Amino acid sequence: MVGLGAPDDAAVWRLDERRALVVTTDFFTPVVDDAYSYGAIAAANALSDLYAMGARPFMALNVAAVPPDLPPALVGEILRGGADKVREAGAVLAGGHTIQDKEPKYGLVALGFVETAHLMTKAGARAGDALVLTKPLGFGVTTTALKRSLAETQHVAAAIAWMKGLNAEASRLGASLGVRGATDVTGFSLLGHGLEMAEASGVRLRVHLPAVPFLRGARGYAAMGAFPGGSADNMLFFGKRVEFDDGIDEIDRMLLFDAQTSGGLLLSVPQASVGETIDRARAARLPAWIIGQVEDGQGVGVRMEALSSAAASLEDSTVVVGPER
Repeated sequence: MVGLGAPDDAAVWRLDERRALVVTTDFFTPVVDDAYSYGAIAAANALSDLYAMGARPFMALNVAAVPPDLPPALVGEILRGGADKVREAGAVLAGGHTIQDKEPKYGLVALGFVETAHLMTKAGARAGDALVLTKPLGFGVTTTALKRSLAETQHVAAAIAWMKGLNAEASRLGASLGVRGATDVTGFSLLGHGLEMAEASGVRLRVHLPAVPFLRGARGYAAMGAFPGGSADNMLFFGKRVEFDDGIDEIDRMLLFDAQTSGGLLLSVPQASVGETIDRARAARLPAWIIGQVEDGQGVGVRMEALSSAAASLEDSTVVVGPER
């Protein structure tokens, strides 16, 4: 159903008239100093591709590269972090494979099942939908600032907490409300993954900058130039297909191209379901922000104007999140 011909988050194989198998893999080098948190973040990031397709994980395999001189206790903590996150997702960790390498690398091969009627893909966005984001941006600049010894402890702790969080509830909410267009916001950034969705769906995405949530401290680290290399690559590759209002400065543009790790879901919510989305997200205390709309056209446009009051944040973003404009 989904394979090499589509720029989607996972492969999908139809099992029967009702169900499909969803398969993905992802792994990367450490983004934080704590071995357990690194393992948990890497696992959450891999599982996120299943959630972006509307699937529920059922099995995973470890993929790891281990330096010969890395203490076994640290290796154990990485694997423990991943195993705990797989267990939290209600899935089984059934084995895996390791090799030796100069730098640690860890992630998962992850498998899940989806009801074909609830499958979400990047090709499912339709004009008139609302764009809903379920985690803030700023993980890339914050973790890069950490690597450069520039980050404040509370900002790093907030980023780790968000990155370790599963997208399970956001996925279930989207599927139950008839969402068919979705992706997770990871290495290609909000705008990069948004462009993939726009092109696959044959629509245009309009993002309102004041509505986009950022981690506290992210803009300050962006002003220091603490971007991972992938963020500059994103701007170079995707930038020509994004239209920015003239008043949006270089820092804000780069933040929207910031390469994320284990980011949230970007859901294209049918207009008829927006009210219920607000009510159910608030009732479940599920972080979610309406950040824009889907329209006829192509590409992505970023506007300076604020959204209407009806499209306000779906949660009270108090301590962890703040635009800081």
